Amino acid sequence: MLSTGLVAIDSTIVATAVPSIVRDVGGFESFPWLFSAYLLAQAVSVPIYGKLSDMVGRKPIILAGIGLFLLGSILCGIAWSMPALIAFRALQGLGAGAVLPVSITIAGDIYSVEERAKVQGYLASVWAVSSVVGPSLGGIFSSLGIWRGIFLVNVPLCLLAGWMLLRTLHENVDRAKHKVDYTGAALLAVSLGLLILGALEGGQGWEWNSPVSIGIFAVGGLLLALFLVVERRAAEPVLPSWVVSRRLLGTTALVSFGVGAVMIGLTSYVPTFLEGALSTSPLIAGLALAALTLGWPISASQAGRLYLRIGFKPTALIGISITVVGLLALALTAATPNEVLVAASCFVVGLGLGLVATPTLIAAQSSVEWNERGVVTSTNMFARSIGSALGVAVFGAVANAIYANTAGEGDVPAVVAASGAVFLAALAAGILTVAAVLAMPAVKAGEPGQADAEPVASDAEGSSRR
Repeated sequence: MLSTGLVAIDSTIVATAVPSIVRDVGGFESFPWLFSAYLLAQAVSVPIYGKLSDMVGRKPIILAGIGLFLLGSILCGIAWSMPALIAFRALQGLGAGAVLPVSITIAGDIYSVEERAKVQGYLASVWAVSSVVGPSLGGIFSSLGIWRGIFLVNVPLCLLAGWMLLRTLHENVDRAKHKVDYTGAALLAVSLGLLILGALEGGQGWEWNSPVSIGIFAVGGLLLALFLVVERRAAEPVLPSWVVSRRLLGTTALVSFGVGAVMIGLTSYVPTFLEGALSTSPLIAGLALAALTLGWPISASQAGRLYLRIGFKPTALIGISITVVGLLALALTAATPNEVLVAASCFVVGLGLGLVATPTLIAAQSSVEWNERGVVTSTNMFARSIGSALGVAVFGAVANAIYANTAGEGDVPAVVAASGAVFLAALAAGILTVAAVLAMPAVKAGEPGQADAEPVASDAEGSSRR
């Protein structure tokens, strides 16, 4: 939970301090890269860390991730210019790429199928707390003129999380020699980095049909094709083909992709919608959005009772149905903005997503042995990151198309129209996710096909947990 908290707080604390950062180091035109560089580095490194955790164990990988995050945070705290700050944010992202998926994988190792839903609820509650604590801390540091504190606050948290993992996590890992797929890892990182970059900046940094955009997608696609060729010949591929060829793993990855798209649609546009349409304060707009992350842990912690009784797929179907209802309510009421209705709709969406993300992730984890669980978990997290990256591009294109034909972003009717269109697009993403859930095989916890192998991790007292 402490390790997850590093990533969760960092994802919410920076946005509120952007005005102070720009006043101090300049570079207003480049500040979006504070987020893009972090997201790019995190997304492209997740599959690599997942594979490495299966090869050498979870502990060294998550400790390395915490170390990179700690170093990146310290450097961000002493950054002297916007380009330097962006580079150090990328280093933070490389650390986050290890911390988040490996922490979830560790939970899959040391807890049983029955226990994992409650544990995922605990992890989700970290995000709920961070959605309130992060913006509040960011606002406090900014108002005091010490924006560097938003990065330096990570230092004691990193040290505490690292110390607790050193003290309490014990693994018995097969130390057999492994052949690291360096070529595949490099091709994967560069190709996905270019494709995500094209998706993030298309229509904003450059036109979609510009030579730069076409070139980035072309080179990224070519390198991705080359990566697939290399992986077929690799002794230990960084992203094995079975990760997507198995029906359960492929469909749960698609579900995670949809969850990422829905999440980014709401987190990116709900505050803008309320602040632009109703002149709501940033704090109130943030609290309305926080209802989303409050609903998630409530339902996630109870998902175990459902999937143990009716199975993973029916539980996810219930969850995605609730999500669609919340998105529909948000889209239908967008023309008549109201803080309470928006918060209530976000809460319903959060309740639904908790019943979607948790059982599908646990179903995927439980279908493989320990030495495959890391790459499966990281693939699931990676799919969510890709869903968010493409969601940003699609939703941004939708909003910009409306702004281009109206008075612009400062016009209230334009904000209402653009936000309503984005909420409809998020609803469409939710409906497509229904199809992915329907395509899942109907496997219940404990049935054949659910490996749930004995873990090799234990707690400080040495008690092995199933």
